[in-house]
Amino acid sequence: MTLTAELRDILGHDRVLSEPLERWVYGMDSGVVRGDAQLVAFPETTAEVAAIVRVARHYRTPIVARGAGTGLAGGAIPTQPGLVVVLTKMNSVEIDEANATAWVGPGVINLDLSKQTEPHGFHFAPDPSSQSACTIGGNIANNSGGPHCLAEGSTVGHVLAVELVTADGDVVMLGGPAPDPIGLDLRGVVVGSEGTLGIITKALVRLTPNPPDVRTLLTGFASVEDAAATVSGIIARGVVPAALEMMDQRMTQAVERFVSAGFPTDAAAVLLAEVVGLSAAVEAEAAIISEVARENNATTLRVAADESERAKLWLGRKSAFGAVAQAAPDYYLHDTVVPRTKLVETMTRVYEIADRHGITMLNVFHAGDGNLHPLMAFDSEEEGMLDRVKAAARELVEVCVQVGGALSGEHGIGIEKRDLMKLVFNEADLDAQARIREAFDPAQALNPDKILPAGSRCFDLGRPPLEGMWV
Repeated sequence: MTLTAELRDILGHDRVLSEPLERWVYGMDSGVVRGDAQLVAFPETTAEVAAIVRVARHYRTPIVARGAGTGLAGGAIPTQPGLVVVLTKMNSVEIDEANATAWVGPGVINLDLSKQTEPHGFHFAPDPSSQSACTIGGNIANNSGGPHCLAEGSTVGHVLAVELVTADGDVVMLGGPAPDPIGLDLRGVVVGSEGTLGIITKALVRLTPNPPDVRTLLTGFASVEDAAATVSGIIARGVVPAALEMMDQRMTQAVERFVSAGFPTDAAAVLLAEVVGLSAAVEAEAAIISEVARENNATTLRVAADESERAKLWLGRKSAFGAVAQAAPDYYLHDTVVPRTKLVETMTRVYEIADRHGITMLNVFHAGDGNLHPLMAFDSEEEGMLDRVKAAARELVEVCVQVGGALSGEHGIGIEKRDLMKLVFNEADLDAQARIREAFDPAQALNPDKILPAGSRCFDLGRPPLEGMWV
């Protein structure tokens, strides 16, 4: 028997892909790194995932779990010849209206979950810009956020339990319906682990009640500094909007050419703010945001008149990445975080880096929590261009870390930032993370070579040298 034959015994012929073109398609996610998918499997049940893992381990084949492939950090590609397990067929949804929760399969598309729960008066709060395509399993793997996570928090705050297939092919449940189960929070460890600790086959997610009222405000500014000052001013006044998003002029112009959302293209930066809740509260908070915007020289200030205009504004914001296709055939979207007070300083350096490398840079970011998304548009066919893009990307991360920021806000580490982990974690930190991974997967068969750089596991860290040992 071969691995292919045994997988087809489990799944049938049609749910195991082995042709070169098929494997080529699943050798990449939405980033810029290509991997080596030797086989691609499409399970439909937890039992099938467990059987796949046991067979792959028998053949010593690395396993990489994957959803829709919208990840941008190379987290769902095999770095060595391996098996890609695509979970998009596991897309069941069981809504528990009384407890405001739902059991969902990892292959459920984020936006589809909110569409299914909307008639029950709920939605799933994390809303990545790719929510019309990305899956819940990928959201959990990367602890994804989105524009509306400023007030509600990222995915980890919305997952109560996960069903996990371990590296040995066992099935375990971590967490549960109770909000504070006793014992170590292994559920919290798995969320954001990018498929390195196990394969998520089901999750119990918390549903958020749909707000009774909403106000969406569009403001424009003659400078990025004024827009950033408005962000800090709003938070300083005690208002934490549901969303607080910023785009620079280059991005606004690209979006307007793409979907005509109604953004002022003459503004150096636009700010999209949204407040939700009871009508009296949203009126009061919208008034404060308007006041702060005027104090910071807003050149445009508009409240969406109805749901149609609100939807159009959000269509523009969430179409930002697609709009870049007009500028160049390829793009590299980065994801870093800086303290909100360092936005202006950081953006100045971001533009300087782009200009120095001769790269077209557009910016969109979750301004409320300082999560930057510099987006470089380029043509990978141009000799040396991809190397310049990667060099600029590394500099961007270094700048953000220097001002007290973090490597990633919501896209994960994957391969993209794996070797940059040493910028923010010391030897003991990396060793501790490696030990956790080793406890779940000693052979590192699940999504190997991701998150932690080589050499993270220090076998003798903290121990005195043995007597007679050469040091």
